[in-house]
Amino acid sequence: MIRMENTMYLSTVAASLVLLSSVTPLVADDGALPRSEHPRPDAMRENWLCLNGQWQFEIDADANGLERGLASGKDLASSIIVPFCPESQLSGLGHTDFMKNVWYRRMFTLPESMQGQRVLLHFGAVDYKAWVWVNGREVGGHTGGSAAFACEITSALKPGENEVVVRVFDDTASGLQPTGKQTHSVSEGCVYTRTTGIWQSVWLEAAGQSYVKEFSVVPDPEHARVLIEATVDGPLEGLQLAVHVLADGKLVGQESGLAGSGAPLVLNLSEKHLWSPSSPFLYDLELVLERDGKPVDTVRSYFGLRSVSIDGRSVLINGQRVFQRLILDQGFYPDGIWTAPSDEALKRDIELSMAAGFNGARLHQKVFEPRFLYWADKLGYLVWGEFPNWGYNYEPKGYAPYTSEWAEIVRRDRNHPSIIGWCPFNETDWVSTELQQVIWNLTQAIDPTRPVLETSGWRHSLLEPQLCDFHDYEQDPTVLKNRWMDYFDISALRLPEQYHNAGATALVPDRGCPFMLSEFGGTRWAEEQSSGQAWGYGQAPSDMEEFYRRYEGLVNALLDNPNMFGFCYTQLTDVEQERNGLYYYDRRPKFDAGRLHAITSREAAYEKTGPITASRENGGAPWNVLVGASPDKALARPYRYTFDAPAAEWLNDGFDDGKWASGMAPFGNELPGVRTPWTSADIYLRQQFPFDSGEPSQMALVIFYDEDTEIYLNGHRIFEIRGFVNSYTMLDVTQAAKPWIKQGLNTLAVHTRQTGGGQYIDLALLYR
Repeated sequence: MIRMENTMYLSTVAASLVLLSSVTPLVADDGALPRSEHPRPDAMRENWLCLNGQWQFEIDADANGLERGLASGKDLASSIIVPFCPESQLSGLGHTDFMKNVWYRRMFTLPESMQGQRVLLHFGAVDYKAWVWVNGREVGGHTGGSAAFACEITSALKPGENEVVVRVFDDTASGLQPTGKQTHSVSEGCVYTRTTGIWQSVWLEAAGQSYVKEFSVVPDPEHARVLIEATVDGPLEGLQLAVHVLADGKLVGQESGLAGSGAPLVLNLSEKHLWSPSSPFLYDLELVLERDGKPVDTVRSYFGLRSVSIDGRSVLINGQRVFQRLILDQGFYPDGIWTAPSDEALKRDIELSMAAGFNGARLHQKVFEPRFLYWADKLGYLVWGEFPNWGYNYEPKGYAPYTSEWAEIVRRDRNHPSIIGWCPFNETDWVSTELQQVIWNLTQAIDPTRPVLETSGWRHSLLEPQLCDFHDYEQDPTVLKNRWMDYFDISALRLPEQYHNAGATALVPDRGCPFMLSEFGGTRWAEEQSSGQAWGYGQAPSDMEEFYRRYEGLVNALLDNPNMFGFCYTQLTDVEQERNGLYYYDRRPKFDAGRLHAITSREAAYEKTGPITASRENGGAPWNVLVGASPDKALARPYRYTFDAPAAEWLNDGFDDGKWASGMAPFGNELPGVRTPWTSADIYLRQQFPFDSGEPSQMALVIFYDEDTEIYLNGHRIFEIRGFVNSYTMLDVTQAAKPWIKQGLNTLAVHTRQTGGGQYIDLALLYR
């Protein structure tokens, strides 16, 4: 790739410094424009012009810019340095209040080399909705704050000086657009300073009269070949697509065919070099559209020859188990917010992570720019492509722009070998289930070569997922280890799936697929540990040595679990007030990276032995419902109940409860899901149920209680607890209940007492 950058990057940047006119560009000490490197090393044309630098800028507080004629010919009130958002210091503004409507304007002169070509105006990303004018003509626009877009401006251009104007609408707090970790009020906790408007590079590009609009590269390592498909914009008559592949400058594959035929070109490679974290080999790729033997359009790119597959509980890279030691990377910068101050800063973040022993990252609640993915490809860094879904309220009227933008992102980034999987949602509620499943199927249709995690964290909605995960910020290493060892123990008690939608804290059911703990750690460590602004998870360690002990214990708890294919530690750097990074916000080290590396990088049980599978004939047997709770739906039956203390014999089979009221659980006050109101201090419940099976091997209670509760089976107390829970909890009551269950009719009696606040009772009695 160095060869391509030398010929393209240096010449075009030099040209851009000469040709930018009317607005004086911001020039750094080395004479370069801000972020002047080519924004798309994965899709490069030689004839391009960087439009970063100083633009005119105006906050349109009254939303009347159109009426005031700002779309053309009007100077704006101030200036800004693009591609940095107005909230950032690097923009020259540092304006952090809400800005729903903003305008940008600049002048440019079309380079002579672009004359007679089709000219595209590219935007790396604009948050959130953009309209674009060139010389007063509206040439295009885009909805979505993370995806790239381009407008063809050929017919709007004129000789000499040209004007480009961009209007942006960004209503972060509306709930109608995904915003990720951008705060809807002030920076606090784990939400941070907003990004408004242009936040990635802007550039011009000259393309042929027919040009490669989009292309996909599907590697096939097993057969030492690659499949390439290209979409062409423009006339197809007489047009051929020729593809060349080089390895270290040597031609190792070529093929050609009719452009736009719909059939992929299959290129057999004479040299097979796999891409992996330990050996990230990249082939150079050239796509040329030709007519009558003459080149019409040329795009240069690269690819890695690697596969991702699933085998049981394993995620395999080129058929091998590679434990994914991921770190949470939120991609925020003190001076640029969502925009890295330089290309070197993007590369440096990966190097900092690798120095601490990690081999990849969750690119968290943000779509990272292609330059970051380029460095991940070059350095052999595994990443999960995500989307900033937070902030969106999942109203159906917003499905179309959400779906459209995610599809654009997957199509843009699918050729990067470093992307090892997709995860379009994070920590979602059940309200997102419909959209989750739409997005999951869409992602699989666009890119069937990678696994898709429909959401990261808690509320998984797929019945047969490809893989699964959970978030656990437990700070006690012993508790963390035991919890996740037990999770894969088929004899251990686990909450049946139907009860999970009532509480985010319940562990997702084990489905026998690959599993990772995709957020853990998050241990607070700040320069001023006593500062109330230093937010993080758990009690901060008392000193540096305690931090190392805790970090090692938490990491070992997961490295020692053979059924985990990976983990993700929170997080790479501090972000504003969140102080749980392994590096400070300005990227200074907090800890000895070598010491962290030794802990993080040691061989995992998953790599040594692989996942341990076991028969589910006994411990994995399905549960049968004796008394159903509300999530059991048709199996849930009404209780007889009273709020007044009954006679002592109310626990027994023969008690006459005919004068008691009848109602369906849950019973309670204003808590969600209540079906029968209960507002007094006490409630007494009775339900009779038949049992005609053989002796049960195991009995369990699933209960959601607030607060003190006693449960009796045929007059014998089988359960007593104080306090409350905020979700359904499963408890083994085999020893307490098995002696008293009988053939025929049985009686379950429940007494719950509430002393203040919310109140709630619902339960199920199960056996197998």
